[in-house]
Amino acid sequence: MPTSTAPPLRVLVVDDHPRIREPLAAFLRREGLQVDTAGDARTLLSLLELRRFDAVVLDVMLPDGDGSQLCAHVQATHGIPVLLLTARADVDDRVRGLEHGADDYVVKPFDPRELLARIRAVLRRHGAASVTRAQPSHHPLPAACCFAFGGWHFNPAQGLLRPPHGPARTLSDAEARLLSVLLAHANSLLTRDQLLDLTRTQGRQGDAAFDRTIDRQISRLRARLQNGEAHGPLLRTVRGGGYSLIAQVHAAGPLDV
Repeated sequence: MPTSTAPPLRVLVVDDHPRIREPLAAFLRREGLQVDTAGDARTLLSLLELRRFDAVVLDVMLPDGDGSQLCAHVQATHGIPVLLLTARADVDDRVRGLEHGADDYVVKPFDPRELLARIRAVLRRHGAASVTRAQPSHHPLPAACCFAFGGWHFNPAQGLLRPPHGPARTLSDAEARLLSVLLAHANSLLTRDQLLDLTRTQGRQGDAAFDRTIDRQISRLRARLQNGEAHGPLLRTVRGGGYSLIAQVHAAGPLDV
């Protein structure tokens, strides 16, 4: 199954000094990022309501807000990685920023190349570099087909999942529904709301109960897919983003039980 092309990562640069903010934004754009800018806390909060960002570069000293407290708000409300910028070199100030949830900390003056490297490192830690945002359709995998991914085989019609080594096992109805949707959008990031929406289109009953237990079913499905291989877990969580199944998916022949 072909994977979707990753869109450019979108970064919000927040600094009240145009001589810092605009050259930095221009540099990041030349490096292939989509960049929005803000000069104060009010604009920052407005932009966060308008669109989704992959990371925020945030000045600690803003005319209408404290950057460390804003960092805590952004993390709690949006779950977006935050890198703090400050002219202060004091250790206590850096510690305060990190305690408020900052993912990294850069002291002015700084080299834009270093900041770019730190942004990319933070995004790798958050998993944003390995998955793309899904554009969900409401067309599940054909029920009569079997699929192979990462050494596993799955029969959606029967809910049978066979690991790379060992016998097939029967998934619960909820697990099979989740896995079908994740396979249909392999290597794409699906939010919890998208997963709920997509699994509700399967023509099944009991969706309200499923809504209440989806997080538990994600955990159970992740445990099912653990096989100790070196390439890492197939089902990954992106903090503040959602879930993604990382694998190449292919149509397969009938599953031998």
